[in-house]
Amino acid sequence: MPTSPIFSTTIGALPVKVFKTNAEVGQAAAIEATAFLQRTIQERGRANVILATGNSQLTFLEALRRTPGIDWSKVNVFHMDEYLNLEPGHPASFPLFLRRHFLSHLQPPAGAFFPVPSRRTKAADACQEYEGLLRANPCDLCALGIGENGHLAFNDPPYANFNDPVWVKVVQLDEASRRQQAGEGHFPDLESVPTHAITLTIPALLSARKVLAIVPEGRKAPAVQRALQGPIETNCPASILRQAAQAHLYLDHESAALAFPNL
Repeated sequence: MPTSPIFSTTIGALPVKVFKTNAEVGQAAAIEATAFLQRTIQERGRANVILATGNSQLTFLEALRRTPGIDWSKVNVFHMDEYLNLEPGHPASFPLFLRRHFLSHLQPPAGAFFPVPSRRTKAADACQEYEGLLRANPCDLCALGIGENGHLAFNDPPYANFNDPVWVKVVQLDEASRRQQAGEGHFPDLESVPTHAITLTIPALLSARKVLAIVPEGRKAPAVQRALQGPIETNCPASILRQAAQAHLYLDHESAALAFPNL
């Protein structure tokens, strides 16, 4: 059944919806994504999506794969980032995450999946190749999260660039970002988390015709508060969503607790 938000508002250009639970966030975002993808396929014959990974995206990905009505054979799937020099079978691999939690469940299978490369050798060439794929298949829907440090993909503060001239690049990871990955159980400890990654830049993410920012869980509450109520600056990259007219933010009660304490 469709679920209703317990609170809605608009901050800047950004519509914000707060739901009671993480599961309701995932369901509501999946319903919106499904309707948009159906319209896109009907109007354009094919859809291109960029998906986020990470534990906070699990309820959305599960709901999206279970929601009927999408001809997945007409959908190309991209994602946002990958660690440099990580083996494809490593438990923390983001392409592996998407295959395990989303792609392997789709019927019919997705038309194509384009994993972000992880190789360190000629990484700059790999970035250019992936950017070429993105530009050749303009994004219709981008479903992203917000990191505990306010990052979008691996555009960590303060190195994020709202006007980045490239769409894909190699970045050094902020320690807070690496701690989040260890804390989510993807690596046994901080020292095991890679220090560099390939990421889509903020202009690449916001090139999508529709952006769904799906941000449940209480550990995200400080970043949500900064994104919605602090300055729009690269110290909190997610703050740029307030200027993205095509973006929509989905929160649960816990992630909204600091930004909206009276709910």
